[in-house]
Amino acid sequence: MKPKKKMKKLRITEKDFLLANRRAARMEEIQEHGRPVSMRSALHKSKKVYDRKRLKKAGIMNDDLPLLQE
Repeated sequence: MKPKKKMKKLRITEKDFLLANRRAARMEEIQEHGRPVSMRSALHKSKKVYDRKRLKKAGIMNDDLPLLQE
């Protein structure tokens, strides 16, 4: 007859605790609003990225750029 395997003791780590709290908060939010609520609707866009549409909205055209640098 084989010896019985010992049951591992359940340990709740800090990571498990945080995960359970987040999950519970998410479930409360769904019950309260009927759906998950997104905090941010659009991602932040860096101003350093070249964006032709944004330049057109600002009224800056390619012809104007050398004048601005002087």
